[in-house]
Amino acid sequence: MAAVSDNPTSENLPESSAPSDLEKGSDATPTNTATGEGSGDAAVTAVVRRWRREDMLDKATLLLRAATWLFSVISFMVMASNKHGDWMEFGNYEEYRYIVAIGVLAFLYSMAQVVRHVHCLSGGHDLIPVRYGGIVDFAGDQVTAYLLMSSLSAAIPITNRMREGVDNMFTDSSSASISLAFFAFVALALSSLISGFKLCKQQYI
Repeated sequence: MAAVSDNPTSENLPESSAPSDLEKGSDATPTNTATGEGSGDAAVTAVVRRWRREDMLDKATLLLRAATWLFSVISFMVMASNKHGDWMEFGNYEEYRYIVAIGVLAFLYSMAQVVRHVHCLSGGHDLIPVRYGGIVDFAGDQVTAYLLMSSLSAAIPITNRMREGVDNMFTDSSSASISLAFFAFVALALSSLISGFKLCKQQYI
């Protein structure tokens, strides 16, 4: 009896040990495969969402710069045509000449940006290298928006002083030009927020 108990045979081993190991091994492979497929789907979904977000931001930037172009061109045209003789000539006032000059600058900048973005959205290559495109957009929006605001700050006080004494077509046209320049500033300021966000997310590697 002692000899039999000291030398256990294969018959004394648990029969369920080998099958259970095989079953565990067979279950491990599908689990890893399922995990890999899930992570791959999540990566594809993230990429698609990123593309959609970038496309939406590009279209929003295009619309804002088109609005800047429209408001700025109407603003400087209204002020440039504000000529009614005697003291009612926009050229007699440095503040009004300044707002016309900045309006022309904003018009040219926004028009160039609109042409560039339309070219990119239509399938063409960006006219500015991708590495520097974000910096150009952000800096251009910031500088042009600052100049628009400075021209508004210069033109508003003199217009208010004139309207305290007399309210006629000259002062009304000046006020309309200033209001349009303000709308151009708002559109460009929103565009600068988007370009700043895109610059922060830009990858240089």
